Amino acid sequence: MSMLTPPGMGGQYRITGDKYPRMRPPRRRGRLVFGLVASVAVLGLVGWGTLQLIDVFTGGGKKASAAGSKAGCKTKASPSASAPAALPEPRTITVNVYNATPRSGLAKSTADELKKRGFKIGDVGNASSQFDKKIKGTGILLGPASALDSSLPVLATQLATAERHTDVARKGTDLDLILGDEFKALTKKADADRALARLAEPVTTSAAAKKNC
Repeated sequence: MSMLTPPGMGGQYRITGDKYPRMRPPRRRGRLVFGLVASVAVLGLVGWGTLQLIDVFTGGGKKASAAGSKAGCKTKASPSASAPAALPEPRTITVNVYNATPRSGLAKSTADELKKRGFKIGDVGNASSQFDKKIKGTGILLGPASALDSSLPVLATQLATAERHTDVARKGTDLDLILGDEFKALTKKADADRALARLAEPVTTSAAAKKNC
C-alpha cells in the first residue's frame, strides 16, 4: 500500500505513485467572456454617441430637418374647405351700359342680354367723350374701389376679355360696361355661368400646401 492511500482504502481506490495530484481552482472562463463582451458594448456605445455629437455640430440636424420638410410636402393633407368672401349676386348689381363704338344700338342689345342673365340695368347710351371712339379692346369695366373684389369680378364673368378699372373718387355701387371697338358679343352664357360657379368655389388647404412646397 502506498503512503498516499488513506487508511481503510484499498483495491481499486488505492492511490499509487509518489506525487500528489495538482489541486487548483477551475478557470472562470465565463466571467472573462462576459467582461470582454461588456467592454466591447461600452466602447461601441461611446463611439456611437461621439458620432452623433459630431453630426449635430457639423449640420446633420439641418439635413434631417430639410428631409423632414420634404417629407411633409409629400404628405397629402385631407382637404378642408374654407369659404370664400361672399360675392354679390347679379340681381343686386346695377350696370350702366355705354357704347364707345360707331355702331348704333350696341348698348341696348347688350343691356337686354345682361338683364336676361339677372343683372339690374341702369343707364344705357353712348359713352362720354372721355371714352368715345377711344377703346380699342372689347370693353372696360369701371366701378368704385370697393367693387374691385366684389361686384366687379362678377360682372367680368360676362365679358372675360374686358379690362377692369376702379375709380377711388367714384361714389355709389353702380358699375359701367363701356363697349370697345373689338366687342362682338358677351361671353357665352354657359361659359359665364361656369365662371360664376368657380368664383363661389371654396379654397382647399391641400392646394395651399402644394403651393408652399
